[in-house]
Amino acid sequence: MSLEIELVETKKQLREFIKVAWDVYKDDPNWVPWLYFERLEFFDKSKNPFFDHAKADYFIARRDGRAVGSIAAILNHRHNEFQEENIAHFGTFEVMNDPEAAASLLDTACNWAKERGTDKILGPANLSSNDEYGLLVEGFDSPPVVLMTYNPKYYVDFIEAAGFTKAMNLLAWNKNIPDMMKPGGLPDKLIRIVNKVPDRYGLTIRTVNMKDWDNEVEHIKRIYNSAWEKNWGFVPMTDAEIDHLAGSLKMIIDPAIVFAVEKDGEVVGFSLSLPDVNQALHKIRPGPSVVSSYIGAGRLMLNKRKTDRLRVFAFGVLQEYRAKGVDALMYYYTAKAGLENGYEWAEASWILEDNDAMNRPIEAFDSEIYKRYRIYEKTL
Repeated sequence: MSLEIELVETKKQLREFIKVAWDVYKDDPNWVPWLYFERLEFFDKSKNPFFDHAKADYFIARRDGRAVGSIAAILNHRHNEFQEENIAHFGTFEVMNDPEAAASLLDTACNWAKERGTDKILGPANLSSNDEYGLLVEGFDSPPVVLMTYNPKYYVDFIEAAGFTKAMNLLAWNKNIPDMMKPGGLPDKLIRIVNKVPDRYGLTIRTVNMKDWDNEVEHIKRIYNSAWEKNWGFVPMTDAEIDHLAGSLKMIIDPAIVFAVEKDGEVVGFSLSLPDVNQALHKIRPGPSVVSSYIGAGRLMLNKRKTDRLRVFAFGVLQEYRAKGVDALMYYYTAKAGLENGYEWAEASWILEDNDAMNRPIEAFDSEIYKRYRIYEKTL
């Protein structure tokens, strides 16, 4: 049976590129489908502000004419400038259990990167570290939460067989909220920190003001890029990227679980948690068509609060307020609000395995690492 790798050049091909996933996961009970119309916009280079500073090509693997795999090869100039590297990324790697197709797709991405003079290729990244990131390598027994990745186990074998090795693991922590918030559920030291931090440093904590959304987003812009700048693989988001992301998240945000910490009226830290709308999407399972995905979006909005899980999605504290218990304060109030608003579980993800400043306080809540994701790399 013949195998061909095809460059995506038309809208028809782009639709096929996106639809590959529905064939790969059709019998997988843990996969959560995307909203197809959202994926069309995400990969549209004229609509996604990521492409203001990046280039990419998309490829389809065809077996006797049938699309059996996909991959994106990505050159993110902003990443290379900020990290002072010369690398490319691959992403949107989806393939049937077809070793030859997988190897050909990965080779295509590597050759694309070589042709552009890069030294190394990393991934999977859909499309950068500010989007869906990493390959699931542990924790295949449950669906992913909102904006986290999922893949079959055999992807690990395919990627490692192509000569890729571990660059970094990303952790997902899980905790039962009622257990954590019951009497004696939290360490006494942590309670003392939470009680003392506000008075000691003159801090106040509040929930997000949805009526002042634009200004709240400005606070997040300022803190996010400052708080994360020293993390491995981090790339500052442009104003356009943050505005684009904020616009999409606004539809699903539960303001009761989004917090800002202030000092004299200035926001010095924020915690953005999201209801796990993947639980609703998992039940709806919208199909790979515009009509199906719009129907799915409508049903999602009606059911977005019918979830018992939240994800701590983004978290940032200004440098001068770190190591002062501000992070513990926000985690505590997120858990408290989660309990009061019917959430049973909290996932904190993804967090770099070497980010002790974030992992230590999460571990102090007696949380467990229940999923691991991995970024792979290959020298070219």
